[in-house]
Amino acid sequence: MTDAACFNSFRRTSPVHQALAVALLISMGALGGCAGAVIGGGAAVGTAAYQERGIQGVARDMATATRMRTKLLDAGEGYVTGIGVEVFEGRILLTGALLSEDMRAQAVSMAWKTDGVKDVLNEIQIGNSSLRDLATDSWITTQLQSKITLDKNILAINYFIETVNATIYLIGVAQHQQELKRVIAHAKNINYVKQIINHVRIKKGAS
Repeated sequence: MTDAACFNSFRRTSPVHQALAVALLISMGALGGCAGAVIGGGAAVGTAAYQERGIQGVARDMATATRMRTKLLDAGEGYVTGIGVEVFEGRILLTGALLSEDMRAQAVSMAWKTDGVKDVLNEIQIGNSSLRDLATDSWITTQLQSKITLDKNILAINYFIETVNATIYLIGVAQHQQELKRVIAHAKNINYVKQIINHVRIKKGAS
């Protein structure tokens, strides 16, 4: 199969299957032929080399997130639509809103039992969000992503953002404390933001 055919076939698959395929290819060291075309064409892998985690770290986290999302899918629609999943260096951040404490406890239990998870950051809220709330949250996330991407003093690729009911959740790695302060300052200057929850770690050896 040609490189173009490989990538076109890969592009037509769902994002979840793309993530799993890339993770498996990298973990197996399949860097030639079709694997090379997929890795060369996949946006996630194209940026992975620039992240602090590196390609292998990104692949592991993507595979872990896929396993967790599969569990949520098996648990029912309420879990899939209600929970956001981000994995960084084996730390899984759960955000979103569920209807009961029992559902939240079940989601946390699933996370702890997922292969590759080293720590669970439970930020799931109890309740639900209106369409207006969801639109506002999406707008806030986009605004912050834009601000830190355009800030030349921030390595934005190392930050992941979730917004739920106007609360911003951050996970990733900062080059140093001053960089993290800039990210948080940008977040504070966005309209409608009520709270900022930080799970970003500072890079080892940073001054």
